[in-house]
Amino acid sequence: MEKYTNQCAEAFLNQQGKLFDEPVACTIEEAKEFLEECCAQVFDTIEEVRQYLEDEGMDVDALTDEELEEELEVFKVEDGQYLVVNG
Repeated sequence: MEKYTNQCAEAFLNQQGKLFDEPVACTIEEAKEFLEECCAQVFDTIEEVRQYLEDEGMDVDALTDEELEEELEVFKVEDGQYLVVNG
């Protein structure tokens, strides 16, 4: 099974402008390749995202879940998952 679903790749394509000044991918396949190259992580809940970012040394204690969803590296996927891209 591939790590990044079409929905993950599409979410990244649609929202990549919040993290990058210029597009880094133009197609679903390019998006999947980019996500693989930068070791993007997929999480089922915002709580998992919070724990991951804390483990990575980011201070997210004061952020609400909504504020956490707005962080540049966090991409909300249509199916309810979250994609964290280390840009």
